[in-house]
Amino acid sequence: MPFRTRITRWDLSLEESVLSLAVLREKVAIMTSGGDAAGMNPAVKSTADYALKLGMEPYLVKWGLRGLIEGWIEPATDAFLSDLIHRGGTALGSSRSKRFFEYEFRKQAYENLERLGIGKLVIIGGDGSFNALNQFYEDFKVPFAGIPATIDNDISGTDYCLGVDTALNMIRSSVDSIRDTASSFSRAFVIETMGRDCGYLAMTSALATDAEVCLVPEIEYDLDCIGKRLRAQRDAGKQYLLGIVAEGTGMGETLTRWMSDALGMDARLTVLGHVQRGGSPTVYDRIMAFKFAGAALDNLQAGEKNKVVVFKDGAFGMASINEITDTKHESDPALIKLCRGLSC
Repeated sequence: MPFRTRITRWDLSLEESVLSLAVLREKVAIMTSGGDAAGMNPAVKSTADYALKLGMEPYLVKWGLRGLIEGWIEPATDAFLSDLIHRGGTALGSSRSKRFFEYEFRKQAYENLERLGIGKLVIIGGDGSFNALNQFYEDFKVPFAGIPATIDNDISGTDYCLGVDTALNMIRSSVDSIRDTASSFSRAFVIETMGRDCGYLAMTSALATDAEVCLVPEIEYDLDCIGKRLRAQRDAGKQYLLGIVAEGTGMGETLTRWMSDALGMDARLTVLGHVQRGGSPTVYDRIMAFKFAGAALDNLQAGEKNKVVVFKDGAFGMASINEITDTKHESDPALIKLCRGLSC
């Protein structure tokens, strides 16, 4: 009987130890926020997988900032993570929550994290999302790491954001299809890309698809000069024309009418819109997601707080929110130089 009593005490002690270890195990919550971008899902999966390798317990926040407020937070499961790597958009969902900018709702979000014992966050999104969590850190000192994900590629301090390569491939595929019709009917087509005030998608796509015209906010354009060049190309036997326009110029319809009037061609406008955000992530976006995730968690574990992972000149680093938001984004000068000849 005494022997049995000792065994019972040992069992209870072991159970208590296991519970204690579970309580002490670091927990990190992963979320997506802002506009969706291909690469978000691979980033969620790779962040959760790497967190487990580091001995952390990963949680997932559904529906972005709104999910933090509402407490839509649950443990990451293999069943959910196993179906992410090939999917575009964000399976976690996203939202833009005005309520998060009110202290009482940020406090509610903090209490939800505290209740679950979550002490760190990884957010995959844009600068607006990073600003929101920066304020959250100022209020409650919850460390976070940001992973840049936006097809616009317009976050200062980083040469690349998740989703850009997939968006470029979606544009390339669409333009190649439009070229078939343009050449069949000897037409001029204007294709409008997304990107807000950043012309990265338009410039890169114009070069990749051999477009004759490219109008972006970063480069001054001269329609008279463009017209002279295009007429010479038409006289030399050019049967069709392609123009790529960034949405930030507001020139889609104007350039289409101009091509029709000034060049005497049947001209059509195609606004690609949100098709650029979708699609299965490319290999490059999937691999970059793994690298961004690793850098985010490594730096969180090293004691970095409220920083964003950046990819600059082929290397990963961390930048403060102020470094990102206080610096005006500038497109690659080399890319601009290559595209100047398409704007005059």
